[in-house]
Amino acid sequence: MILVTGGTGFIGAYIIKELVEKGYPVRAIRRSNKPDSYRVPFFISPDFFKKVEWVDGDVLDVMALDDAMKGVDAVIHSAAVISFLKKERKNMYSVNADGTANVVNMAIENNVKRIIHISSISAIGRTANGDHVTEEKKWEESKLNTHYGISKHKAEMEAWRGFGEGLNGVIINPSTVLGFGDWNNGSCAIFKNVYKEFGFYTKGVNGFIDVEDVARLAVILLESNITEERYILSAENRDFQWLLNTIADGFGKKRPTKEASVFLSSIAWRLEIIKSMMTGHKPLITKESAKIARSKTYWQNDKLLASLPGFSFTPLEESIRKACSNYENAVRNLQLK
Repeated sequence: MILVTGGTGFIGAYIIKELVEKGYPVRAIRRSNKPDSYRVPFFISPDFFKKVEWVDGDVLDVMALDDAMKGVDAVIHSAAVISFLKKERKNMYSVNADGTANVVNMAIENNVKRIIHISSISAIGRTANGDHVTEEKKWEESKLNTHYGISKHKAEMEAWRGFGEGLNGVIINPSTVLGFGDWNNGSCAIFKNVYKEFGFYTKGVNGFIDVEDVARLAVILLESNITEERYILSAENRDFQWLLNTIADGFGKKRPTKEASVFLSSIAWRLEIIKSMMTGHKPLITKESAKIARSKTYWQNDKLLASLPGFSFTPLEESIRKACSNYENAVRNLQLK
């Protein structure tokens, strides 16, 4: 029996699909106060979710976590809040750091055999000038660290504590995750920005990976005997201009034409904040996301490929083409605005 936290989220939903396809019995936690559209994500076939044993609760509810872990063999902990908005910061720290501490504690108390903790490259830390980063990089205080990154670093420390207290498991650090999901949240918003023909691009560099690759790797590592290791999951390093142009071509939309200097970026995110206050919609960019888009970091995947020599990543161009097609269908079917 595999317990998945964050099972209705972007990565968690694809992990559930992967587990069900491989024949695992799956239990997952979902929040009872959310609407049905949240409880059953539109981007995954409901047939997969019908095979899941659902438990109402969340990672801040210790009693619900304790009940959910009864009879569980392993946990894939993917529950997290991704946000670059100041008003969501307090909840993000609580869910990401305190929630992970609760998951670790309840796993130890219930003698769970194994945990896969879904972290982020943000928990390792970005660089400004194009450094190549491996799993050996130590966390440093830096202006490039977002509050999301800090919260995930704190969460990762809880996972390492769990290993020290006897848990068996692995930490995985996905780079920016691309694929078909709710484009009003997280990294999926990149597709919405391009679809709406947001005109700015940057020449920052980052790693990217297909969401289905993240799900596959989470399950492969779950099945392995590897323990007390962390892995960067990143298929390719690309500059943001290439990414935005490729998505624009996939949608048949105009490519962004204005390079966002520090000055233009500062204007753009301020205008987006004002617009969001008037419309009630989330801003397309924020001060923190603009900062990320200008940074340059090359993420190395050598350790993962050495540990899993039979694994190959989905090419990003293929991932983007598939995602664009799915997003267009969702817009036509009124699943997305």
